[in-house]
Amino acid sequence: MDTRTTRSRTARDVALLAGVSTATVSRALNTPGTVDPDTLKRVRDAVKKLRYVPHGGARSLRSHRSRMVGAIVPSFDYALYARTTSALQQRLGEHGYSVVLAEHHYDLQQELQVARQLIEHSVDAFMFVGVDHDPRLFALLEDYGRPFVLTWGVDSTDRHPCVGFDNRAAGHAIARHVLALGHQRIAILSAPLEGNDRGRERVAGFRAAVVDARVPEPHIEYAERITLAAAEKAMQRLLRRERRPTAVLATNDVMAVGAMLACRKAALRIPEDISITGIDNTDLGATQVPGLTSVKTPIVEIGTAAAEQLIARLEGKEFVVNQALPFEVVVRGSTAPVRRRKETP
Repeated sequence: MDTRTTRSRTARDVALLAGVSTATVSRALNTPGTVDPDTLKRVRDAVKKLRYVPHGGARSLRSHRSRMVGAIVPSFDYALYARTTSALQQRLGEHGYSVVLAEHHYDLQQELQVARQLIEHSVDAFMFVGVDHDPRLFALLEDYGRPFVLTWGVDSTDRHPCVGFDNRAAGHAIARHVLALGHQRIAILSAPLEGNDRGRERVAGFRAAVVDARVPEPHIEYAERITLAAAEKAMQRLLRRERRPTAVLATNDVMAVGAMLACRKAALRIPEDISITGIDNTDLGATQVPGLTSVKTPIVEIGTAAAEQLIARLEGKEFVVNQALPFEVVVRGSTAPVRRRKETP
């Protein structure tokens, strides 16, 4: 029996029969003017022979775009992603595009499923958070010729388009600030790292700075979720350790403020008894008393730049593939030099 009559054909089947890549199949179907005549004929012959219909039918053709962009973020609970997608939507809206928002709860398998569903609904392009994703996601996007941009990180391999900043360097910079204050008994308070390359890179930056300074390896305490309550519980575990740290490096401001809450309940003074830092420089941290020392990251700029890249790609214009945006350490009252006296347990 000819299996071509029993299952739907895919772009990979067309590519195999035509002797080209799936990316070439996508260009032949969506922008035929960019493919040489001989290759275009082979692809069209394969399409006809296999009776292949691009997913979504005629709506998926570039001449009939939906003008919708999918923004798939790890969680709606984390306000920073809302600010990034708001900036994305604002800039896309100025050019007649709309945003479809979805979350995957730090589950990269679910992210793949959501992306597939949005492609079935003819979404033209995508914004994702982070640089680590299921390899099948990239294969899916290539199969269906969907432009995408990765955000909140930089791809050191230059394999994929991205707009973000160096999370490892940000962690390294804030740790160096704490080390310069004389702290040697340092702990790390981390968000969950599963499906979270941003957190992993920040922790790696913290640890690299500590190694460079030749001080003891920091203990790492992980929160169950990125919430104030979970961060507070994790900090309470840190404070119960036999040798309490004199400084805590948190992977984001939510973790840091949760740590501050735990310290206040334990009657510890910040920064006299313990210094605390965050990353992202949010209003949540800036409005604490004392204000939180943090790393100012390009939260809004990421969304705007990602939108501009996607617009350029959808409209066939030139674009910068890999954009690394700047960050800076913002010093406030939550950090101070280590106290040179006998420390309380």
